[in-house]
Amino acid sequence: MKELLEAIARGLVVDKDAVNVTVDEPTEEGVVVYHLHVAPDDMGRVIGKQGRIAKAIRIVMRAGSSRINERCAVEID
Repeated sequence: MKELLEAIARGLVVDKDAVNVTVDEPTEEGVVVYHLHVAPDDMGRVIGKQGRIAKAIRIVMRAGSSRINERCAVEID
């Protein structure tokens, strides 16, 4: 799942080297939180107008994690 999030983010940003994903341990509810870090100049590209791209990234990650019986959340830092 980490590789999927990195691949999606690298396709959107200009500074591909600045893309970094950190993963937290599962919470008590079993939710794994992925933190996406990008360059400040690329933040708008990842979030999109009215958060549409960020919402789409979260939907794709949730769909992918459901295939492996995992619950996830994506935080854009």
